[in-house]
Amino acid sequence: MRVKSRGKERELVREDERGKERTKLVERERLNLPRSLKQLSENLKMPPAELRINTESRAGGKDGKRGEQDEYRRVKGRRATVAPSLDCRVKPLSQSPWSAMEETQVGFTELPAAMFHRPHYRPYHTTTHLYQPHLHLTRSGTHVSSLYPEILALIFSHLEVRDKGRAAQVCVAWRDAAYHKSVWRGVEAKLHLRRANSSLFASLVRRGIRKVQVLSLRRSLRDVLLGVPNLESLNLSGCYNVTDVGLSHALVVELPCLTVLNLSLCKQVTDNCLGRIAQYLKNLEVLELGGCCNVTNTGLLLIAWGLYKLKRLNLRSCWHVSDQGIGHLAGLNAEAARGNLSLEYLGLQDCQRLTDEALKHASVGLAELKSINLSFCVSISDSGLKHLAKMMSLRELNLRSCDNISDIGMAYLAEGGSRITSLDVSFCDKISDQALVHVSQGLFNLRSLSLNACQISDEGLCRIARTLHDLETLNVGQCNCITDKGLTIIADSLKNLRCIDLYGCTRITTLSLERIMKLPQLSTLNLGLWHIR
Repeated sequence: MRVKSRGKERELVREDERGKERTKLVERERLNLPRSLKQLSENLKMPPAELRINTESRAGGKDGKRGEQDEYRRVKGRRATVAPSLDCRVKPLSQSPWSAMEETQVGFTELPAAMFHRPHYRPYHTTTHLYQPHLHLTRSGTHVSSLYPEILALIFSHLEVRDKGRAAQVCVAWRDAAYHKSVWRGVEAKLHLRRANSSLFASLVRRGIRKVQVLSLRRSLRDVLLGVPNLESLNLSGCYNVTDVGLSHALVVELPCLTVLNLSLCKQVTDNCLGRIAQYLKNLEVLELGGCCNVTNTGLLLIAWGLYKLKRLNLRSCWHVSDQGIGHLAGLNAEAARGNLSLEYLGLQDCQRLTDEALKHASVGLAELKSINLSFCVSISDSGLKHLAKMMSLRELNLRSCDNISDIGMAYLAEGGSRITSLDVSFCDKISDQALVHVSQGLFNLRSLSLNACQISDEGLCRIARTLHDLETLNVGQCNCITDKGLTIIADSLKNLRCIDLYGCTRITTLSLERIMKLPQLSTLNLGLWHIR
């Protein structure tokens, strides 16, 4: 028993010695405090002489008695020494404009890290109080709800459409600001017209929305046209239940503001509907009829008769349209129709009844045509390109999958002085390196060239690399004869290249790809079903 008691006494003596060592460390920290004050004075740009230190013990109150002695606490039958904490307040002795403000507590000294390694040691929380007047400057009481409605409207105009609607539901002030017309300028409303809603169209008019896309239609289209009298754009693409009767019922008065009408994939639309459109939509500039397979040459005659201001017409997959219909658009039958002489874009994709005669009509009457899409028009041949070469305003030509286009057609374009900037002859099996020879000798304005799946090789790429220095887009996917040699020449010559398609080029390696990726303007590189940007 005496041996055990002596062992406990020795252990207590050791704990006392450890406590004294910790107290000495605290005293060292107290002595090192002037160094911290010196650093502090440099940060505050205040001489140390103007700083006064008030040291108090958090554990013992203002007298600091308990802070000057070791405090013992018994934790799990053992004595643990707790060091006193320092409360250092730094105050300027001289009067300043900030003297009346409250002090802010900021810790700037810490106890030595070695004191925290022992699990039984738990010091009091040590903080240091610094006076930071810049944190107590008088702040303005302006709240977002106090902003003028015009400023709120300017903020809301940068939000997404869905967020604009959510902002309008916050409060009355935000709703009034969110309903300002400048917030919704250029926004297209996408609607499901399934049941009657008396406030819907009034809300659109109040917000100044003039573009509407109908996603599904189970009501009369007349409600839309009469509910939004200043409508500028109406998109009905994909509304399979739109019929001639429905459109005839809706178009009962002239709509001078409507300039864009999209009827793509409305397969029940026929020539009768186009007559109503030509009668009541005189100012129409864009008409999309892609997939309206019941439209015939008679419908094009009605369009040529009434829509003088039309600039864009898409007739994709209108299989009944032939050369005669294009003649109506070109105004060749002036007695019956004036024609759409202001057309700038004409989409004839997959109109398989068209021949070279249609291109002849276009070159005679559509002098302002800038872009024409003839992809999948299998009856178009090289002879038709002679007529297109005469159109000085033509800038974009799409001949994708036109099986009868060959190297001779490219020669006609180059020799005819064509000024096109974009040419697509992808999947034209008869296009070879000789076609690129003609292109390099005459089509100097090209910015985009698509040659996917054509019979070209490195020799053809070398030809265009010598002269087409302004080329920005080059598509040569699935051209199996292209190797690293051709790509290296492209990388050395076409410094303005921004986009290149190399999908399916199996004979190229990483050596040439590294050269291509160093092009200064390159933004898109297609190597497969994905793009590297």
